[in-house]
Amino acid sequence: MIMVGTMAITLWVIGWLMKVPYAVRWNMMAILLVGVMIIHVILPDGHPLRMATGGDVRLWAIFLGFGVLVWLYRKFLGNLRARVKSQEAPVVKPDSFSQTELDRYARHIILREVGGPGQKALRNAKVLVVGAGGLGAPALQYLAAAGVGILGVIDDDVVENANLQRQVIHLDRNIGMPKVYSAAEAMKAQNPFVTVRPYQRRLDADVAADLFADYDLILDGSDNFETRYLVNAAAFAAKKPLIAAALTQWEGQISVYDPAKGTPCYACVFPQAPDPALVPSCAEAGVIGPLPGVIGAMMAVEAVKLVTGAGETLGGRLLIYDALYAQTRTIAVKPHADCKVCGGRGLTSAG
Repeated sequence: MIMVGTMAITLWVIGWLMKVPYAVRWNMMAILLVGVMIIHVILPDGHPLRMATGGDVRLWAIFLGFGVLVWLYRKFLGNLRARVKSQEAPVVKPDSFSQTELDRYARHIILREVGGPGQKALRNAKVLVVGAGGLGAPALQYLAAAGVGILGVIDDDVVENANLQRQVIHLDRNIGMPKVYSAAEAMKAQNPFVTVRPYQRRLDADVAADLFADYDLILDGSDNFETRYLVNAAAFAAKKPLIAAALTQWEGQISVYDPAKGTPCYACVFPQAPDPALVPSCAEAGVIGPLPGVIGAMMAVEAVKLVTGAGETLGGRLLIYDALYAQTRTIAVKPHADCKVCGGRGLTSAG
């Protein structure tokens, strides 16, 4: 028992030092437990290694069974949260703003491009943000401050100490808390007039379609290509505009993908994921702290413009910001007829 416990603690500490995701560390614990059980099955009774690891496979089978039950229970709760919209009563808001709201949003309302109608559109909007990390944190903060009526956020990660250098929506006291609840707490503290829907789970194809159907606009602040392609496909299928951004080290990029309005989809611009060696994660390559704030705030601005109809969006344009050399450039992007997701639907829409 002591040997297994020591090995488990060692693996956990190594994973923590290497900033291995929380879920992966639990997978490592499960692999260790299965390995110990295999040893007990293969080796004969009384073998020193069996005696050093508990002596009886039934003990570890109980541990494993308990772990599986906990995992199934958490997954069940996650599915319930992801579908909570179907059980929620509709949010009923008065037609007019209170005096407190008028004071709060006064700088919006006096803008000719927004005005009262635009602020009402924001209050009636439902925006889903995928990811409550570097990009999601500032986007969520500014959308909540702007008065977006319903904000959904989906993420399966928990707040870690290493996040706090850039993910400014999370506080030190919330280390270990699921990011969606930490973010929801901050948004409600900043603006009690908004409704926040936290989904503490990983986005997958099983829930994406139903979840996206309940929102007007999707923001993708995820940190991996698998999720980005899933978000793009689900947004296209649901006919929802998508604002997607990415960043690494000193550089960030952002665009609006809305094939129904003549723009390419994400897969038109990035038809396949690059070699992982060419796009290391923030944990591997680093990222300057304020950069996610810059790009995440741009995502919020694009969202506000889409909701209110103000100005021109980044649809059909990819904006690249180089913070190290203080340079910004914009690249025109077009739909591709051979796109595996939208089939160049933007070409038809634009025509």
